[in-house]
Amino acid sequence: MDNKQAEVKVDSASDGEFAYDVGDSIQPVKGGTRHDAKDMTRMGKSQELRRNFRFVSIVGFVMILQSTWESVLLAAQYGLINGGMAGVIWITVGVIAGALCMIASIAEMASMAPTAGGQYHWVSEFAPPRWEKPLSYLVGWTSALGWVTGCPSAAQLTSMLVQGLVYLKNPDANFAQLWQTTLLIMAFLIAAVAFNIFLAKQLPLAEGIFLIVHIFGFFAFLIVLWTMSEHTPASQVFGDFQNYGGWPSTGLSCLVGITTPLWCFLGPDAGAHMSEELKDASRVLPSAMMWASLCNAALGLIMLVTFCFCLGPNWQDNVLGLTEDTQTGVPIIQVLYQSTNSIPGTIVMTTVLILLSMVGTITCIASSSRQVWAFARDKGFPFSSYIEYVRPGWDLPVNALIVVLGVSLAISALNFGSDVALNAIISLSNAALLFSYIAAIGCVRLKRFRNEPLLPRRWSLGKWGSLINDVALCFLTISFVFSFFPITPAPALADMNWAIVMFAGVIVAAVANYWFRAHKTYMSPVMLVKAE
Repeated sequence: MDNKQAEVKVDSASDGEFAYDVGDSIQPVKGGTRHDAKDMTRMGKSQELRRNFRFVSIVGFVMILQSTWESVLLAAQYGLINGGMAGVIWITVGVIAGALCMIASIAEMASMAPTAGGQYHWVSEFAPPRWEKPLSYLVGWTSALGWVTGCPSAAQLTSMLVQGLVYLKNPDANFAQLWQTTLLIMAFLIAAVAFNIFLAKQLPLAEGIFLIVHIFGFFAFLIVLWTMSEHTPASQVFGDFQNYGGWPSTGLSCLVGITTPLWCFLGPDAGAHMSEELKDASRVLPSAMMWASLCNAALGLIMLVTFCFCLGPNWQDNVLGLTEDTQTGVPIIQVLYQSTNSIPGTIVMTTVLILLSMVGTITCIASSSRQVWAFARDKGFPFSSYIEYVRPGWDLPVNALIVVLGVSLAISALNFGSDVALNAIISLSNAALLFSYIAAIGCVRLKRFRNEPLLPRRWSLGKWGSLINDVALCFLTISFVFSFFPITPAPALADMNWAIVMFAGVIVAAVANYWFRAHKTYMSPVMLVKAE
């Protein structure tokens, strides 16, 4: 690779206080700008993927991946168990504040180093030299596993909605056996990967189209729920804290319920993993991440309040018991049916959720494959030379997509024997991603604490950087701890949260692999970075 270094310097007369002179010797390739080429040159990477994404499509990518208002409808009952209506609403307000600080911190790092590697790359650049290589390797593993284990989870939600519709139309159907659920999950995963391979050039267009569906679908659900449902008094919605989980105190119960709104806001780094396919990434990506997250936060909170208002006075029986006592097995489908009293109307509205959930699976596969591909590019995995290979003319990490599919199918296959095993591995996703965020933001906060210079960036937190990083770290630490809690203090085997066991196993395996093998083969990103 050419070692010629582009000039990089702060230039307040160009794009702002944190802009830099790109230099005439750097020329854009594959649809990028000179800023993109400069960033890739500084990081020691070649431009292998085509930059097809623009502002609107990457906003759609992040918003569809998070699917906040849809996730609220699919998972609100778990928050209602721990906290009740008031608990889940006020905890969500707190989560939004913390999540926005987290996302702002990630957005700033993405402007400094817009790379598909994301968190592990940032750790490598910002961590103390003594620790950057082992820590970035560990974060690379946890981030990749967090994303890959999230793919079966996304497909599982889609299959759950399909099965719910079947039971709505035919209550006597026999469509909930483990093998049937597993085959549905596998079918959705295969379809998502096929789209990412054969229709990859249409992915930005699809994200833009379904961004419109995401927004208009929100208003459609909002109108139906407000106009056709029996309403709950405002005093109960905003003041009724409950502890149905049986924890020692209502406050602790509400904190355990943090996992529900947290799940709705995870994955903001999805855009970062697509940064090598985004034109003018160091400028566009941070703004897109913030706009997507702000919009999703507003949509999610409004939908949550609406959902709580429309539960009716007997919501404990109508929602908390839905998964066992009703014909669909899916709370939101049952609520829609009770609101509309129309099977065709419920089918139409649920179909919108299924489409958005399927696009969310496609998006999750895309982001996961780029994270896996980037880590393989730095020799972080066994067989990295195969995983990192990009076929000439395709401009697409096909091998990484195949690996993500293979791992996702293997995880899904566990469901043939027991859904406990599948849920145990899926539960790893939240904890693994939270750990990677803590490590990356913690490293950049350490540099600020030591008054060490940060990289030039075109989107900056400015004087608020330290405070925003601190709030993000406090929020992430609390979320990380409670991500290991089960719904109730004395759960049955099927309801146990196995995340702590799976996470500990991953950490031990990654450390052992680094100690015996990877410390010789892994090339931490900072090794390739050109000195400024």
